[in-house]
Amino acid sequence: MSEAPPPAGAFEAGPLLLGVRHHGPGSARAVRAALDAASPVVVLIEGPPEADALIPLAADPDLRPPVALLAHAVDEPGRSAFWPMAEFSPEWVAIRWAVEQGVPARFIDLPATHSLAWEENTGASEEEASEEPEEEASEEEEAEHARVDPLAALAEAAGYDDPERWWEDAVEHRGPGLSEPFAPFAALEDAMGALRERYGDGGRPRDLVREAYMRLQIRAARKEFGDEVAVVCGAWHVPALRAKTTVTADRALLKGLPKLKTDLTWVPWTHRRLSRSSGYGAGIDSPGWYAHLFSAPDRPVERWLTKVAGLLREEDRIVSSAHVIEAVRLADTLAVMRGRPLAGLTETTDAVRAVLCEGSDVPLSLVYDRLVVGDVLGEVPESAPAVPLQRDLAREQRRLRLKPEALERELELDLRKDTDAARGRLLHRLRLLGVGWGEPARSRGSTGTFRETWRLRWEPELSVRIAEAGVWGTTVLGAATAKAEADAVGARALADVTALAEQCLLAGLPDALPVVMRVLADRAALDADVSHLAQALPALVRSLRYGDVRGTDTGALADVAAALAERVFIGLPPACTTLDADAAQEMRGHVDAVHGAVGLLAETLTGHDDLRPRWRAVLRTLSQRDTVPGLLRGRAVRLLLDDGVLEAEDVARLMGLALSPGTPPGDAAAWVEGFVGGGGGGLLLVHDERLLGLVDAWLTSVPADAFTDVLPLLRRTFSAYEPGVRRTLGELVRRGPGSGAVAVGHPATSSGFAPEPDAGRADAVLPVLRLLLGLTPEQPHSMDDDLAGVGA
Repeated sequence: MSEAPPPAGAFEAGPLLLGVRHHGPGSARAVRAALDAASPVVVLIEGPPEADALIPLAADPDLRPPVALLAHAVDEPGRSAFWPMAEFSPEWVAIRWAVEQGVPARFIDLPATHSLAWEENTGASEEEASEEPEEEASEEEEAEHARVDPLAALAEAAGYDDPERWWEDAVEHRGPGLSEPFAPFAALEDAMGALRERYGDGGRPRDLVREAYMRLQIRAARKEFGDEVAVVCGAWHVPALRAKTTVTADRALLKGLPKLKTDLTWVPWTHRRLSRSSGYGAGIDSPGWYAHLFSAPDRPVERWLTKVAGLLREEDRIVSSAHVIEAVRLADTLAVMRGRPLAGLTETTDAVRAVLCEGSDVPLSLVYDRLVVGDVLGEVPESAPAVPLQRDLAREQRRLRLKPEALERELELDLRKDTDAARGRLLHRLRLLGVGWGEPARSRGSTGTFRETWRLRWEPELSVRIAEAGVWGTTVLGAATAKAEADAVGARALADVTALAEQCLLAGLPDALPVVMRVLADRAALDADVSHLAQALPALVRSLRYGDVRGTDTGALADVAAALAERVFIGLPPACTTLDADAAQEMRGHVDAVHGAVGLLAETLTGHDDLRPRWRAVLRTLSQRDTVPGLLRGRAVRLLLDDGVLEAEDVARLMGLALSPGTPPGDAAAWVEGFVGGGGGGLLLVHDERLLGLVDAWLTSVPADAFTDVLPLLRRTFSAYEPGVRRTLGELVRRGPGSGAVAVGHPATSSGFAPEPDAGRADAVLPVLRLLLGLTPEQPHSMDDDLAGVGA
């Protein structure tokens, strides 16, 4: 620490109060300059005092901002609060200065043990409470106690309509060393004093308690260290900390505060999270820009536009040095025209849009996302306090080479590889614990069950989720197992238990699976609702498939799945009778899901070859019962047709009966929706003119008074088709049945599907196919026969 005496006047008025804007690079530079000039013997910082023991970790090179102090209630980890700090935060600069100089540093804000309990005790946040004035208050009193934005008030007084722009001009764009180091803090103190005289506490009633505690801490520090005390706090608090009050009055404000047992630690933070409202209530829109201003105080505009040019070049946009030079000139010119001391973010953004992005907002949005906000993620050393579950997760992340990143990325896993399989299990376990680090995504490559695609993105709030999950165990595996068992016992719906069984297989929780299966068997035996059984079966069948991929013993699952399918077969026909439209629509989803599940189950289970025939018998029953809604009858016919059980003639007969004049138009429209709705329904009508003709004839015969009732059903059905399919159907209907529009040059057909393949047309594509497949003219003639079939 420097032995030079502090400059005259630094502590004449008492402690050196350095009022700042949280996350302000100009404030951070000014704090550093003031501390260098004053050389205090102790530095007091706005923050929770329980974190004093964490301050020495700032000397660890592995503690890299942005980071945050996380406080959470020990018995209720979800009750938490953050104190974020970036490299350009004045608080972080003060901590680093104290650590480098060997000067004690302490936090002096209201302890987290009180602030967290305060929210629980009041049942509302400070902001919510301040927005509800007492009923008997007058309009003048309400206005007087409304929340005040100090920056907005000062900007308005200076003639600015944008507080951020005023702050940049007044503070952030001040170059280092341009004024006496204490001058900006004295000016801010005077300004805040005037505002507090006008607005009182500014609509922040809890600030009075916080400021009373800070005054007591300052008194204690002066008693211990003398008068050479520096305080770094929000500028709004400075007048209150300078005010003359008694110890008795301050202690009276703190009397009877509620308490909670809390733990604190450092956690990684992100620039993107800084752009939202933080624990200080001081969210900033452009953390990446502020970080740049802090790290590049000299020629910031030129350096910023060079950085933007580099980003755009990485995205294959043509940006030359001449572009950068012209952008700098334009930004400086705009600043002069607008009367600003230096080009700010507004001017540089306008220059980037006009010159580097050629007037387009599309690349500009990339600049905003990657640079103005940014995806910087801080790091915390292993020596930082953490719950055991957090430590185990960190070990797993290192072992599996899964580094948390703020930038969203996709992760493709091949479950046949040991490392990828372990990664998938870890991500599934975290999801079961409520830690959504990864979200499953649809794979753009292989659709096999041995592939998994994840979308990963680490958010600071996940640290709280990990602390919450710590009540279940000290390792990720143990906590996920305990959580799964508890969820199984507490599950209300059968489908929830089957979904949990699926999660247990995906997450590799063999110890939890027996408990889940026991609960599943009990629930399935007692649940008589067929819709619940039908909803539960698909997840159970998927679990069997996942077990095959992961080599898990799924014998118990197979028995339950077979028994569940048996009960669905028996109970589905009675459950489908006399349903209203909404219930029929819901049941249709269950029928489709069971249809797919039975197919997978028949392939997976040995000795159950009768599953498909029995299910098809259920579908035949549904298709022929008049008491079953038309939607379900039509769907049953369609599923039987897709399975090849019904011939085209049988389908046409059933459709003719369903669309006969004696059938109510609404029921007929529902039958059509069930039959041709969903995937492939439009192509079915395109390639079978007889079915299209039946639909067309029925539709043209619907009475005018009933047409408005069936129109919504038909619109819902046909609007789901691809545009090309709808266009082809329109052409077929316009030409009329039997016009031969299935393929140009083909004879008209009215007996079902398209006519026989044209061998001559198929032969015409053989040379192209041979070229694509790399076949030589000397290949056997049988290959030509095969290719002809392909061409047809």
